[in-house]
Amino acid sequence: MTVFELAREQWIPEPIEAVFAFFSDAWNLEAITPRWVHFRIHTPRPLELRAGARIEYELRLAGVPFAWRTRFTSWDPPHGFVDVQEHGPYALWEHTHRFAPCGDGVLMEDHVRYALPFGPLGALAHAVAVRPALAAIFDFRFAAIRARFGRGLAERAA
Repeated sequence: MTVFELAREQWIPEPIEAVFAFFSDAWNLEAITPRWVHFRIHTPRPLELRAGARIEYELRLAGVPFAWRTRFTSWDPPHGFVDVQEHGPYALWEHTHRFAPCGDGVLMEDHVRYALPFGPLGALAHAVAVRPALAAIFDFRFAAIRARFGRGLAERAA
């Protein structure tokens, strides 16, 4: 299984507690996900995120609907959390969110480790569709976070 990685950093000019509060509200994920993904949470409110919490949702990739269940394996307010796919389209999906004070704001880091099913066919799908789609999703997130938190944001992609 080939494991791919996506890493992004973004500086947010807000206190760490405010940034963590925004990202620890699962319903804010809909606001920072592009409409073409058709992301919808199915887990009823209220939902307290913590280690062991699960979220069920639906999305579309290349027009194909997928049910997805995420479990939070680490919860360390206000410094970060990790969510992993328990059920969904990937063979592996582990998303680490880190928040660190940086100047008069917060450096937010996203690090995703992921793998696709179907061996060589999955690798071809990654090159042709998955990698560009994930880049577009995280580019949208950057813009949505900029709109939400405002001035002077910076990003580095790895």
